[in-house]
Amino acid sequence: IKGLDEVFETYHPSVVFHAAAHKHVPLMEVSPAEAVKNNVFGTKNLLTSAAEHGVERFVQLSTDKAVNPTNVMGCTKRICEMLIQTFAKNTSMKCMAVRFGNVLGSAGSVIPLFKRQIANGGPITLTDKRIIRYFMTIPEASQLVLHSGAIAKTGELFVLDMGQPIKIYDLAVNMIKLNGLEPFRDIDIIETGLRPGEKLYEELLVKSETLRKTDNDLIFIEKDEPISMEDLQERLEILREAISSNDDETVRAAMHRVVPTYKTPEEVNCKAAQAAEMQNAKVVE
Repeated sequence: IKGLDEVFETYHPSVVFHAAAHKHVPLMEVSPAEAVKNNVFGTKNLLTSAAEHGVERFVQLSTDKAVNPTNVMGCTKRICEMLIQTFAKNTSMKCMAVRFGNVLGSAGSVIPLFKRQIANGGPITLTDKRIIRYFMTIPEASQLVLHSGAIAKTGELFVLDMGQPIKIYDLAVNMIKLNGLEPFRDIDIIETGLRPGEKLYEELLVKSETLRKTDNDLIFIEKDEPISMEDLQERLEILREAISSNDDETVRAAMHRVVPTYKTPEEVNCKAAQAAEMQNAKVVE
């Protein structure tokens, strides 16, 4: 935290946009302690230093994977949302989180991957033909994050309207056709199987009945009750003890205690067909 203090003392920022995180889902499945150290305690350190140095606004970039998480990465991001809301209630700093899905063209995005695979003659690889995801462009995401940070009072969990989720398989088929090629004749599409921690669909809301509108049609607020600072400290201590054990299963068990909505992918994927998101997925034409 000393390095953070030096940055704040040198530059005196009034606004912090916190996007730094280990976000690679499969890598975090095999390194849960590192995910907790960086994503959870790194965020806590940043919040603490920012509050002590008079930062006015703190905007946490969150993810749809934080909703009913099925992987370590999503669970750590859910804990970060809890940190934001508790700090908002207990400090003079205005804290908020903005939750959204995949950003087209960003690092690790599926479209650049498919482009490379098509250019190399195929095959296109996807984990499961049933999988769906929300997408937004970089300009859209950037503008909505900035707008959310500007209109926030404090403690809000902003949810961006990502439109309808898209079937990744349809996206692959259409990208092949847009290149003047024929799927399964010129370019094959191969399923590689779901990766560790992967969910067939993502959600954006925890409790849709508590959703509030803003002056922007694409930004909503989910009002989630913050936990107390004492409760937060207890949960962080559970995580701190777990990561000191150097045992992955101990860390996972601790995360399940800290985030009750954290489930295994198998628990969620076996019921995916009944999910509203799966039934409402947009057909890409």
